[in-house]
Amino acid sequence: MKYMKLGTKPDTFYTEEAVRSVLSDVPADLIIRTNSTKFLLHKFPLLLKCGLLQRFCSNIDSNSDQPISIALHDIPGGEEAFELCAKFCYGITISLSAHNFVQAISAARFLQMTESVAKGNFIMKLESFFESFILHGWKDPIVTLQSAGKLSGWLDNPKIVQPCMDAIVEKILTHPSKVTWSYTYTRPGYSKKDRRSVPKDWWTEDVSELDLDLFRSVISTVRATRKLPAALMGEALHVYACKHLPDPMEAQGQAQSSTARTEETLAKHKRVLESIVSMIPSEAGSVSGRFLLRLLKVAIYIGASPSTKAELVRRSGRQLDEATTSDLLIPLPSNPQEYDIGAVDAVLENFLLQFRRPIPPEESERMLGSMARVGKIFDSYLQVIAQNTDLPVSKFADLAESLPDMARQEHDGLYQAIDTYLKEHPDLSKTERKRLCQLIDCQKLSPEARAHAIANDRLPLRTIVQLLFAEQERAPPVRPSTEISEARVAPDDRRRPRQGSDGMLGHTGEQVQGGRAKSLEMRRMGRSPSESRMAKKKELAVERAEGSGNKIRIHQ
Repeated sequence: MKYMKLGTKPDTFYTEEAVRSVLSDVPADLIIRTNSTKFLLHKFPLLLKCGLLQRFCSNIDSNSDQPISIALHDIPGGEEAFELCAKFCYGITISLSAHNFVQAISAARFLQMTESVAKGNFIMKLESFFESFILHGWKDPIVTLQSAGKLSGWLDNPKIVQPCMDAIVEKILTHPSKVTWSYTYTRPGYSKKDRRSVPKDWWTEDVSELDLDLFRSVISTVRATRKLPAALMGEALHVYACKHLPDPMEAQGQAQSSTARTEETLAKHKRVLESIVSMIPSEAGSVSGRFLLRLLKVAIYIGASPSTKAELVRRSGRQLDEATTSDLLIPLPSNPQEYDIGAVDAVLENFLLQFRRPIPPEESERMLGSMARVGKIFDSYLQVIAQNTDLPVSKFADLAESLPDMARQEHDGLYQAIDTYLKEHPDLSKTERKRLCQLIDCQKLSPEARAHAIANDRLPLRTIVQLLFAEQERAPPVRPSTEISEARVAPDDRRRPRQGSDGMLGHTGEQVQGGRAKSLEMRRMGRSPSESRMAKKKELAVERAEGSGNKIRIHQ
């Protein structure tokens, strides 16, 4: 930060009961009132440099022995800015920086401290400081714009705002290797001492301090140059959002009082959110899926416009595979202890839309991997919402069914979610439990999950039987003793005809040929004869089990 000192005399201003005076042997002959503060000063030093005070005093009878009183309640910057100007007139040392520059120059222009009034006047020195120091720094123009935002109408002043904007954009476009000035960078785990190179997003935190309109102008100008990647613009939006938008998850434990969520605050948050969404670059990967879901949480929390929510749902769906389970836990504004399932369902639907169009061959592997990641994320999400005792079974089943089969390479996560739901909803009917468990593919369960499910009393009997058969089918096949006996028969014996008449031989041959034909037909249908027999046994066992109401065991 740049500083400039003007004047050489010591500070002789002092305060007594809201009255600012100058320590002097000469009695005060000029009274200036600014808001709630009264200044007891002298005409001689102030009238030499202030054109406005010259004009006021010229209209007043100077023959009176009483001090002249002037009210300056509308001076920009208030009493602090006026005191800077008054000290300059007295030659008292003052320190100027980006923090008080706008207040000082606004008051100096109000008091008409121009070169036509006195050579080397205050305005000329302030403008020189602005052009030679403030515009050449990095944080200085940012602080100057922040100060301008606090004064009514000064953000519309092109002589101050535009040069600061140009200076900021110029430094943002500077290559990181040429950055030699101080900047703010507080990312977790980052240490300037350990890193010699400047990060590409070094400027994002300082720029996030700007007013929304100024920030939007800076980002738009930088994007128009096309010199920085879209991902860097997205990071700047991410930093700004983290600084100026609420965190709905933290708000869960806070009372929704009028002081916490005033209409003014909500309106401000809506404006910031909608501006950020409108500034997100269209390029893929410019912002992360997790950031988009965070914005969606905020949009639901503050009641953003339907168009803003719809845009966030669409963008979040495209990058759902980048999310985590916690990103999908969107609290309801009316009840922060419950989650907005409808919003997540809409995001998932937008994700699945990508698979309803032709996929180029070079994209197929990536898309399948994306689908598998979403399957795992969504099953973990189901495990969380299954704990909600008020969640209807139909809604839970619809959510579980919304993923296509290709999304789940294994069903361990789905089984855990369904088991959690059955545990939290013990009063489900037999039909409802059966509907949920029909979603589980027993063949896609790991040995550990299958063992747990077989011993799970919450599962319907039909599911237990299916699990047992799946366990049996996965067991190594045992060679029947008849096959072993036949293998021991000598080759010559196999060639011998069986005992009986020729008619019997012919009849037996027809039986063999018929059996082979049946076997071939089963194989054409996708089943081996042994698999077909096993399937018939399974169906029969299930029917008997359901009829008796008792659990059965399958002996291998």
